[in-house]
Amino acid sequence: MALIGLWGSAAPVQADQDLAMKKNCSACHYVDKRKYGPSFQQIAAKYADQKNAEALLAKKIRRGGTGVWGQDVMPPQPQVSAAEARTLATYVLSVK
Repeated sequence: MALIGLWGSAAPVQADQDLAMKKNCSACHYVDKRKYGPSFQQIAAKYADQKNAEALLAKKIRRGGTGVWGQDVMPPQPQVSAAEARTLATYVLSVK
């Protein structure tokens, strides 16, 4: 519920919000505060200056990962297509 008011209202952002909700990203992530994993804002800040951040995050979404945020584990999300993962990564990196 908290996510709905924080995601903005522009059409491209709304499409990404819909995809994030459809793929259940909010089960572990909130936009502005930590849940089980880092917030989208924390992720965007961490990768803001990293070259190829979009591709790296898209890969992490699909394959999972650990160690970047301490003991947090990002479980693999194989139900997310490569194109969807890239869209989600682009959105997460745009969150300020």
